[in-house]
Amino acid sequence: MGLAMSLETSQLNELHWLMEMLHNIDVGLVVLDKDYKVQIFNGFMENHSGLLPREVKDKSLFELFDEIPQDWFERKAESVFLLKNKAFTIWEQRPYLFKFNSYRPVTGSSDFMYQNTTFIPLTSSTGEVSHLCLLVYDVTDNAINKMSLEKANDELAILSQTDGLTKLFNRSHWESCLQAEYKRWTRSQHSSSLVILDIDHFKKVNDTYGHVVGDEVIRNLSSLIRDHVRETDVSGRYGGEEFVILLADTPLKNAYVFAERLRREVEASITKYNDIDLKYSISIGIAEIDQTIKSYEAWIECADAALYYSKENGRNKVSMHPKHV
Repeated sequence: MGLAMSLETSQLNELHWLMEMLHNIDVGLVVLDKDYKVQIFNGFMENHSGLLPREVKDKSLFELFDEIPQDWFERKAESVFLLKNKAFTIWEQRPYLFKFNSYRPVTGSSDFMYQNTTFIPLTSSTGEVSHLCLLVYDVTDNAINKMSLEKANDELAILSQTDGLTKLFNRSHWESCLQAEYKRWTRSQHSSSLVILDIDHFKKVNDTYGHVVGDEVIRNLSSLIRDHVRETDVSGRYGGEEFVILLADTPLKNAYVFAERLRREVEASITKYNDIDLKYSISIGIAEIDQTIKSYEAWIECADAALYYSKENGRNKVSMHPKHV
């Protein structure tokens, strides 16, 4: 009799300790019946929702937390009831199940708690899945750290592709884009044109006003280029005062219209630096990809030849390869 009482006391103690642990662990625990009514609601859930266990007992989960999409949740839960297997949600796919505020000291900037959730089937003594247990994990620190790292990597990738002075693509990146476009053309034969342009008498600008003003002229031209290109175009700095613009899916005559419009815009612009008002012009060469061009390097050479023709024939003009008009 005494041994039986001792065993019963021990089991009661273990049950009490287990319930106390479940109530106090730093993980949300919710048990639902098949009608999605709350049966158990631990301390984590109470602290973050502001609702007491007695206030949620036998209440519909969807009435208590209207941020939970009912159709999606029921589909997820039904597979757990039917297959008797766990299911999961992760913050990358769904940032949260319960929209709780975040109070994490490391990630105070987050508006809400990022969560991973596990759906666990609970079986009765007959082996039937009678209840569903939700375990809700606060993964805000991990989520914010991962997103910050991804953002930093994205910014680093952009920096690695960008020319520091102009904020256009650097030569390494635009040349790889040109190479890819040449390969695309060999498959599709779609018209694409390459524009190369150069600031006229730029050495004179540097010699007369200094490199600071020269840099301002380069920035001014870069800004005008950005204003004129489409999102699908690739614009970059070739080196010094020379720039390239790749106009994908653009035949020669359309590229000429684009280049002439840019040339006129530059001619009409004024670069201001302190009390200096400086006007400048550009010369432009264009080459459309065709069967005679056997590599992307040859494509550059053709556009460069057209640019050279512009500079040798009065500057401040647009020339096209092979016609040079």
